[in-house]
Amino acid sequence: MTRWRTGGMLAACALVLQGAAALWTAPPVAAQASSPVVYVVAIEGTIDLGLAPFLARALREASEAGAAAVVLDINTFGGRVDAAVAMRDALLRSPVRTIAFVNQRAISAGALIALACNTVIMVEGGTIGAAAPVVGGATGESQPADEKSVSYVRTEFRATAEARNRPPRIAEAMVDADVEIEGVIASGKLLTLTTSQALELGVADLTAETVELALEAAGVSNAAVQRVGQSWAEGLVRFLTNPVVSSLLMTVGLLGILVEIRTPGFAVPGTVGLLALGLFFWGHWLVQLAGWEELLLIGGGFVLLMLEVFVIPGTTVAGLAGVLAVVAGLGMTLVGEGATLAVLVSALGRVAISVLLALAGALALMRLLPHLPFGRQLVLETGMAAGLGWVSAPESDRRWLGRSGTTLSPLRPAGIADIDGVRVDVVSEGGFIEAGTPVEVIRVDGNRVVVHRAPLHQEDNHA
Repeated sequence: MTRWRTGGMLAACALVLQGAAALWTAPPVAAQASSPVVYVVAIEGTIDLGLAPFLARALREASEAGAAAVVLDINTFGGRVDAAVAMRDALLRSPVRTIAFVNQRAISAGALIALACNTVIMVEGGTIGAAAPVVGGATGESQPADEKSVSYVRTEFRATAEARNRPPRIAEAMVDADVEIEGVIASGKLLTLTTSQALELGVADLTAETVELALEAAGVSNAAVQRVGQSWAEGLVRFLTNPVVSSLLMTVGLLGILVEIRTPGFAVPGTVGLLALGLFFWGHWLVQLAGWEELLLIGGGFVLLMLEVFVIPGTTVAGLAGVLAVVAGLGMTLVGEGATLAVLVSALGRVAISVLLALAGALALMRLLPHLPFGRQLVLETGMAAGLGWVSAPESDRRWLGRSGTTLSPLRPAGIADIDGVRVDVVSEGGFIEAGTPVEVIRVDGNRVVVHRAPLHQEDNHA
């Protein structure tokens, strides 16, 4: 009896082990029955720098989730070349199948993004092409880019078409008007294809009217569609890197710093300026345009400007070097990988305009601040003259009123002047006055002897 029970237990254990092994090796029925997951990413409006990290995140999440495909719902007139190149690289590297659904148009940078996908599907009446690079002109209008820029973008289009087994000559004709294809496009015109033309020439693979029908046409049926939206941080980055917003942040930042340097201790302009520049660099840092090199260059420029103002005024060398360093650092922050000379010049032009606006704003603000209601609380508009009963000026100081002399030290604004052979502590009425400059005492406020530069005829007489 014991032997039978032991044999029965061993047989039962063997059956359990066999069943477990069968369950382990059998394909999961639930997984086979589940629908494939497809991520849908909207590529709309202007192709800007903030869109590239958003697409990279969507592709990464789709790969980690084992998605069957990523669909790019494209409807754009284009945008920045460097942003489109970054998105193109991410699409070519992605292990997930990518489908470009051209929902009306993929123009300029949008065409490069569409060509980088594994499958291109277009709606009826859609368009793709017209990708000649342009740069902003002095009047704000777009102008054709130089030959070097055209050659670079043309090569990017050709390499992308070759990587996806599409006609490279057709891709080049979208960028360069000099490319002529018999029966397709004549020399001197850019190539833009309709849906039927794109299908005929092998640029597009299929046609469909909705994302769901596009998935069925691409062989991904019964898919669970998951639309990927931008996070608040990605939306904020796109806002901060917008050309208009970034230029405004530059102008406000430089204006605040300039006013703070001119009126140290004021704090409010400096705080606003640093906050604006901080937002500017934070946005461009996240899209991998700003780095330590740009930050160090701009920081060194501000140090040189402060040396010019407080330590070695009047030399102009430090000030000029500081301005050039700031302009170069900000210009480098606005351009990305693959930027050509034309793009760099355009970026430097934006920075130069921001610097000029900041300088003009600083001069205007310094003149208007004492007259503003808020400014009256921070800046003394009028001197506390002895005649108004504030302080009685000593007779020894009042005797200098109307006299002329020469500064013995720089006035920043206080310093020493030689008046009738006597060293007198004086204060300049305006800004900095170099040593050895003829000056005239215009008033005596308490124990302050206020001077300004002597008129030209008095300087000649004094000489």
